[in-house]
Amino acid sequence: MKLSEKRTLKKKEQILLTAITVINQRGYGGATMEEIAAELLMTKGSLYYYFKNKGDLMYQCHNFVLSQAANDLKDVLEGEGTAEKILRSMIATHIDYVIDEKETNNLIIEPRSFFDDYQLESVLKLRKYYSSLFDQAIEKGVILGEFYVEDPFIVRMMILGSTNWIQQWYRPEGRMTKDELKQNFGDHIVKLLK
Repeated sequence: MKLSEKRTLKKKEQILLTAITVINQRGYGGATMEEIAAELLMTKGSLYYYFKNKGDLMYQCHNFVLSQAANDLKDVLEGEGTAEKILRSMIATHIDYVIDEKETNNLIIEPRSFFDDYQLESVLKLRKYYSSLFDQAIEKGVILGEFYVEDPFIVRMMILGSTNWIQQWYRPEGRMTKDELKQNFGDHIVKLLK
């Protein structure tokens, strides 16, 4: 890879990280190309060198966060430990993304509202892969005799559905810290599998 290509990739990543921060602060509707450019000390026009439009930038932000989350889950899944320990860690990782990347996560939860047909196909494929990592963890627990599950699909939907909803009600200053929340969800979900 040429030096100029490396610089372009590095700049794109810097823009994505800044855009993700702005989206998480302002929401999709409140995040403007002007504000993102201002945070980077760039002109709005300079952003269009890297991204076609706001929709393209949002799509790239979504892919960046979901790919990173999928890689983190895959690392946990392939790590050492019991199936229970692995699933608990995957739940905790997912909760971290749900809380820390709240607005970017909204793009994940309702992709049809944000992306064109080509982007949507790619998004849904990545989401399916992400979900399959939970399927693999549950199946591993069944094979090892740690979990007793008749329908792993329903269990996975319960896990992701309940944890995705956290962003609607969780507050850092609330009655539970994020770590307590992760422990609590892990405890209750694991009880369902035993």
